[in-house]
Amino acid sequence: MANADSKIPVTVLSGYLGTGKTTILNHVLNNREDIRAAVIVNDLSELNIDADLIKNGGGLSRTEEKLVEMSNGCICCTLREDLLREVERLAQEGRFDYILIESTGVGEPVPVAQTFSYIDEEQGIDLTRYCRLDTMVTVVDAYRFWHDFSSGETLVERQQSVGEDDTRDVVDLLISQIEFCDVLVLNKCDLVDENSLSQLEQILRKLQPRAALIRTTNGRVDPRAILNTGLFNFEEASTSAGWMQELEQEHHTPETDEYGISSFVYERRKPFHTERFTEWMAEWPEQVVRAKGIVWLATRNELAQSLSQAGPSIQFGPAGLWVAALPAADRQAALREEPELQELWDETYGDRMTRFVLIGLDLDKESIIAQLDQCLLTDEEMSSDWSAIPDELPNVSPEQIELLLSGAAE
Repeated sequence: MANADSKIPVTVLSGYLGTGKTTILNHVLNNREDIRAAVIVNDLSELNIDADLIKNGGGLSRTEEKLVEMSNGCICCTLREDLLREVERLAQEGRFDYILIESTGVGEPVPVAQTFSYIDEEQGIDLTRYCRLDTMVTVVDAYRFWHDFSSGETLVERQQSVGEDDTRDVVDLLISQIEFCDVLVLNKCDLVDENSLSQLEQILRKLQPRAALIRTTNGRVDPRAILNTGLFNFEEASTSAGWMQELEQEHHTPETDEYGISSFVYERRKPFHTERFTEWMAEWPEQVVRAKGIVWLATRNELAQSLSQAGPSIQFGPAGLWVAALPAADRQAALREEPELQELWDETYGDRMTRFVLIGLDLDKESIIAQLDQCLLTDEEMSSDWSAIPDELPNVSPEQIELLLSGAAE
């Protein structure tokens, strides 16, 4: 399993707390043949329990290999500088064939991947000289997934937040870990019946169609499935989420599998009546597991709105200016740079439109579409004063819009 380009391959294990990352790491370390591995374990607690488990069960050779403990912080944020320097030091020692990193359960994979994919100008460290990110692995707990997904809890409420500003919902963390990976390890499969397991597997494939999916019990993963796979590609990983794949399809054909899992794209060239759409979001259909895309609101005509839903968590807010709202010169430049916009361009409203994908279990597609259509402006409202429409969403001030417009003009 030698690496021809001499750069040390790196595998990163992500996954929520308790999914079994340490058990998998221990198993891999005990079954890796003759690979000399450096292991970095990141745990949020001041006492790094995971590192102790690996010392006791991971079969590391004290003379040839190294275990690095990084505690009381998260390598995707507060300890990122430490990670950069530690990996650089390990690589320069020239003693290792492989680097294995177990990320904290509340860490997001994208910042860690960026650490290995781009030069850090501030620190003057370029890990791409020494390492290549080989595989991003996300571990999912088959037994607790739906409990955590539907809990509606924040990391603060579970006392798992990284800092005072960490207000993430648990479900948003789960989704970020699933939607950016090369391999999904569905662990603790022995605790779930076959039908429930197959349904969960199909949901995961819908959320993340690119990743290899492996079922495991007690973390017993074939090391060849996560070491030296050559699977990682930053651009492909960044665009691998199921919602993104579906939005990119020119013609979306809805299909429902045997477990009732389906998806569809809602697309309209009319804006939503802000009050009616806000009321609809407050009664979000429970069968929708994931939704993501762009929304056109009548009362926010300059700004596209981003909609991102996962389980009980709904995030909604400004996504940036519509191209049609840009100053004339910038609008023409954007149309030249993105000729595909011309195909979608409306003479009156430009690129303004609503387009988002909905993924769920036993979706009543026709009913949801009918409900959403009721939220659109009527023909009479289209010709009325849109500014008179009630809008109780958090304000984006005229000054902020002006700032965006001036920034685009520059």
